[in-house]
Amino acid sequence: MNSCKNQNLLSLSEQKLYAGHNLEQPEVTKLLTAPDKEPLYELAHRVTEHFTGRIFDTCSILSAKVGNCPEDCKWCAQSAHYNTHIQTHPLVSLPSALAYADKLTQQGVARYSLVASGRRLTDKEVDTLAVIYERIHSAHPKLRLCASFGLLTEKQLAVLYAAGVSTYHCNLESAPSFFPTLCTTHTQAQKEETIRAARRVGMQICCGGIIGMGESQEQRIEFAFYLRTIGSLSIPINFLQPIAGTPLEHAQPLTEEEILTTIALFRFVNPRSYLRFSGGRMQLSEAGQRKAIYIGINAAITGDFLTTTGQTVARDMQILAECGKENSARDWE
Repeated sequence: MNSCKNQNLLSLSEQKLYAGHNLEQPEVTKLLTAPDKEPLYELAHRVTEHFTGRIFDTCSILSAKVGNCPEDCKWCAQSAHYNTHIQTHPLVSLPSALAYADKLTQQGVARYSLVASGRRLTDKEVDTLAVIYERIHSAHPKLRLCASFGLLTEKQLAVLYAAGVSTYHCNLESAPSFFPTLCTTHTQAQKEETIRAARRVGMQICCGGIIGMGESQEQRIEFAFYLRTIGSLSIPINFLQPIAGTPLEHAQPLTEEEILTTIALFRFVNPRSYLRFSGGRMQLSEAGQRKAIYIGINAAITGDFLTTTGQTVARDMQILAECGKENSARDWE
């Protein structure tokens, strides 16, 4: 595509988005074929500023239960199908969960999520966690509370919502054409039902996935559109960190251009969404992280992740301030 045609396509795409219309798959595919990615990144930056301004949504997670998961997700260190040598632990205690909430509030983090391994928690585990959430909500009423506990039932989700959980996280992980090659023990249809159930009880949804598991560029586009059909307005974007012992341990690392182009892609398809830096972002240099924020990242999990390390909250807050972002949590649904 020559530069004149490319500029015209970028301009038409921008006008269409600002007029309130969505881009369609052939249009996005054409945008991504341009050899010079800088104009693409500039357009993604303008679209981000137009639809979401400088607001940046921060969250942090705490492992509520680790390991021994019966699911066979090929990327996951917590699956009992693989020998990854992670340290397992049972359900988190109230003092530990509350102490972490205290710390996050002092650091200015806007959201806090407990995350548990496994297909689904038992009713007893949900009841235990509901008590923990009630205590956290009572101590820190301004802290937004989230949960990620697998394929919960509507009844279980209602218990958590009543305890103060406002957002449920359930990733769809990858394109529908690719997901069956990554996991055989559950389906995306089951995940979709969990998402619908969470919405029915009053929760917002946080739903994204992982890039770099062997999918094609076309499947990344497919995935971005899939998330749009779900109506996900908080999209965690993980970049695979190959973990020894999992089937994907030898996956080819993504290039910085692939990561930045993926962020632009997701911004064009989901212009109003919070694109959330999640696992794997430390593969980028600090300059690369800043550029990703410039292009379209407007949310982040800050601090450590479930089985991998992240960036400190203090450093993240410093970078956000230097990038001109405002740390603030707002409802998106």
